[in-house]
Amino acid sequence: MKIKPLADRVVIKKLEAEEKTKSGIVLPGSAKEQPQMAEVVEVGPGGVVDGKEVQMELKIGDKVIFSKYAGTEIKLEGEEYTILRQNDILAVVE
Repeated sequence: MKIKPLADRVVIKKLEAEEKTKSGIVLPGSAKEQPQMAEVVEVGPGGVVDGKEVQMELKIGDKVIFSKYAGTEIKLEGEEYTILRQNDILAVVE
């Protein structure tokens, strides 16, 4: 099954949180901070959103940093994804 986002929405998959601190302390699952970096899995077509033309600047495979509480988390075929608007993406990591 494939997710096809509408309008200016993007589907991302969060990258794994760090297992260790810089000093080498192993973190249990509950102490890990939620990652704010992800990989773009699907991109919507853009178009007119709220009366304004939206051009999609992201592409599949981009590594991005997104707003901490943005989007809707879903689970599909055992994988976790987040669907959010393009303007909730803060930066592309190169």
